[in-house]
Amino acid sequence: MTTLVLVPGLVCDAAVWRHFVTALHPNGGVAEVVIADHRALDSLGAMADRILADTRGPLAIAGHSMGGRVALEAWRRAPGRITGLALLDTGTHPLAPGDAGARETAGRHELLDLARTRGMAAMAERWVQGMVWKPRLGDTALIDAVIAMFARSNADVFAAQIRALLARPDAGALLPGIRVPTLVLCGADDAWAPADRHREMAARIPGATLTLVPDCGHMCTMERPEAVTRALLDWCSLVIRHAPSDARAQL
Repeated sequence: MTTLVLVPGLVCDAAVWRHFVTALHPNGGVAEVVIADHRALDSLGAMADRILADTRGPLAIAGHSMGGRVALEAWRRAPGRITGLALLDTGTHPLAPGDAGARETAGRHELLDLARTRGMAAMAERWVQGMVWKPRLGDTALIDAVIAMFARSNADVFAAQIRALLARPDAGALLPGIRVPTLVLCGADDAWAPADRHREMAARIPGATLTLVPDCGHMCTMERPEAVTRALLDWCSLVIRHAPSDARAQL
């Protein structure tokens, strides 16, 4: 039986997958679903190792943002166990050298300082301005849900996961070797992990499906849950059809 692992991004939690999980299990569910909890692990490899250690048998892995990088690290370690990958609003490049990398590092530490001094909710209020499609910034329900999700975490976990992202390995060389059904999806207006990056990723993965969600920023599963869920359900169907017969589960 295939386990479906859903991997949240930086200090995100099950809220990013809520709409999809509800659609996947309209009658209580028939497949095993695991939502990864990175807690205070401070490397992407360690996060992938925990997923692999905490599950058994074949896995289909969907990861959002940092979670997509974790999914690729799981593939690096155990490609024979993985029957499908969904990579949402993510990337493969390591920290850029020179000024670009220094700017990213400084920006992340500025947010961490804000989280330590004023709290996670205050940090999220600033962070969300660049992560959600700008015309949706006035959507109180959406923005409140994103901020509340970050506020459920804490600055120590935030710091650990920032360390993981700043030390992220280059995963680009993995892409041509992926031979399982793969969805590459992002918000068409994602300013952090832009559409062109996802076009490039999809072009390098044999047979990958590319989906760009219109009028959507980085928080795709919360901004446009219906469109993302449709794409993920289609991906699940592909995973089922292509999985070995002893690994199939009705997702």
